[in-house]
This record gives sequence, structure tokens and C-alpha cells, in this order.
Amino acid sequence: MAEMIKTVSEKDILTRGPDCLTAGVISDTHGMLVPEVLQSLMGVDLIIHAGDIDTPFVLDELNRIAPTVAVRGNMDRGRWAAHLPETKTIELGNNLLYILHDIYRLDIDPSAAGICMVIHGHTHQPSDEFKQGARFLNPGSASSPRGNAPLSILKLNITEEMIQPVFVPIK
Repeated sequence: MAEMIKTVSEKDILTRGPDCLTAGVISDTHGMLVPEVLQSLMGVDLIIHAGDIDTPFVLDELNRIAPTVAVRGNMDRGRWAAHLPETKTIELGNNLLYILHDIYRLDIDPSAAGICMVIHGHTHQPSDEFKQGARFLNPGSASSPRGNAPLSILKLNITEEMIQPVFVPIK
């Protein structure tokens, strides 16, 4: 059964305690960073970009806000993108996260690998599903959403034992 992502408005404040980290999750920027997207990422401790960056400018700007972990998407081509991995596993607290762009290229069993969360992009639509023993999250697109989806990102409130995803629509 899919769990729903909590939605917050611009007036809501994500609190960070001494043992809590906040990560911004973004995908499918396609060379554009809308000012409201940048503003919504201010104050995060880490940014995760799930691919389709399109230009190094995007990573430069995101790194000005917080250290940025990124994977290569199908539109990330050229010399500037050669160093980007197709997948990346990171540990936040006691939680392992697996990041890739296209979920249809998932080549591991998340549960068997100890992964609690798989972060992906590519579809340009936000989603939150629990399957294969892990939570699968897509932040949607921060530049060109599809269907009726708004521009969007995710914020992850992370403690040693838990990650709480919060879907943030961008107006």
C-alpha cells in the first residue's frame, strides 16, 4: 500500500533539532533553476539531485546552498557529466538511500541490500510508494512537470532511525 507524502505550504516550517538533518531532493531540472525552487532549498543540510541536470550551472548553484549529491540522468551528456555516477548509495543517519534517475533501470533488490529508500526521477511526477521492502520516492520535476503536477521538490527530515519525506509544491 502506498504511503502519502505529507504536503506543506510555504507558511509551514520544518523544524530541525540537534539530532535532525534536512535534505532537499530535486530532479529533472533540465538546465533551469526557478528562483522559488532555490528559495525552498535554503536551509537544507544536503541536496540530492536525481538526474536530468543538463548543465553544470545547476550543480554549481545547488552547491552554493548545500553540499550536493547527484546522479546522471538520460539527458546528462558531455564531458561535464562524465564524473556523475548512474547510481549512488548514501547513508543518512542509520538509513541507506539508493539514488538513480530512471526507476526502470533499478538493478538491485533494495530490501536485500539494506536500502530503506530509493530516490528517483525521470517521470516528472511526484510519487511515494512502498514496494520491494523499501520506500520509493520521486520528487517530481523542478522545471517541467507532466500532467497536472506542480513544480515540486521533496524535503527529507532525517534522524538516526527515521526519514520523514515532505512533498513541497512550488508556486
